[in-house]
Amino acid sequence: MHNQDYARALLAWYDRDRRILPWRAAPGVAPDPYRVWLSEIMLQQTTVKAVLPRYADFLRRWPDVTALAAAELGEVLAAWAGLGYYARARNLHACAREVVARHGGRFPATEAELRALPGIGDYTAAAIAAIAFGARATPIDGNIERVVARLFAVATPLPAAKPEIRSLALALTPDERTGDFAQSLMDLGATLCSPRRPACGLCPLVSGCEGHAQGLAEVLPYRDAKAERPTRRGVAFVALRDDGAVLLRERPLKGLLGGMLETPSSPWTERGESAKAALSHAPLKAQWREVPGLVEHTFTHFHLELSVFFAEVSSEAKLAAAAHPERCRWVHVRDLYEAALPSLMRKVLAHALEEKTRPQARVAGAQPRARRRSA
Repeated sequence: MHNQDYARALLAWYDRDRRILPWRAAPGVAPDPYRVWLSEIMLQQTTVKAVLPRYADFLRRWPDVTALAAAELGEVLAAWAGLGYYARARNLHACAREVVARHGGRFPATEAELRALPGIGDYTAAAIAAIAFGARATPIDGNIERVVARLFAVATPLPAAKPEIRSLALALTPDERTGDFAQSLMDLGATLCSPRRPACGLCPLVSGCEGHAQGLAEVLPYRDAKAERPTRRGVAFVALRDDGAVLLRERPLKGLLGGMLETPSSPWTERGESAKAALSHAPLKAQWREVPGLVEHTFTHFHLELSVFFAEVSSEAKLAAAAHPERCRWVHVRDLYEAALPSLMRKVLAHALEEKTRPQARVAGAQPRARRRSA
């Protein structure tokens, strides 16, 4: 098959079997750049299933880029909670403000201008340019990498194969219907050319697929072995005030979970600390007791295990200077659902508050009991 034949066959399949998604314009309808941009940012490192309800909520609250730019960052972070990779939410908000301030509320149409906006890299710039503006751009995500690597039996392992795959994908891209073509590659990878057990018999490109012809479709693309994630450990402190409020602290804007709320904790290190040493990081003086079990969470670059200390305190409790009181706030338990809490911190709070009345929670420094894990 020639490149034109690949594009023709794939677009014909897309016209018949395209996924119906709320951010996609119907055939013949001009795409809304705001919806395209919002969906592309949300879909990074996240599944369509996870994004669908959040996308609808964002549109309901902020139907256009001007409304999103006028929102407070804390509101955006709270609405994003649970989607992970929270730098995306901070950049989403910053990008909206820049589009309004520098571009009059209209997204620029070229890849170069789009890349200059916060949170928009090569892939997202190409996706918006192609889908929203019809530019001849070629976004390369994981689905498209897999389709192209199989189609041409690319033998070089990822990530070294990325330049070759990009060149091959660009050569496939037609001059017209570039947005539909990009989305057809995404759909093919998401539905038929899946990572495991690809449905080659249903694929519109199977007759020209070198990976299928060589019996390699299921194992391509090759990947270099990933280094094992290190494990870090720390202690989280959950203080429940007698009026039903929980102590939370805003994390610094830069860095992991930036701008989100957390329960105060000790530093997360690979060595960890003893219970006695960890208490030096407690946000206030109290009768801290350790909740049995661990809260575990896996980030991109490391795995985290947190012990949880719990204390019930009076409304007169004073915060220690080391707790950074200027970043702390007391939030009633009934309002936690709308707070800007990442999923890790929701695990910590659930672990502590479910155990608070149980007698097995021990005073810090006592002999440890068998630990159970909280995933």
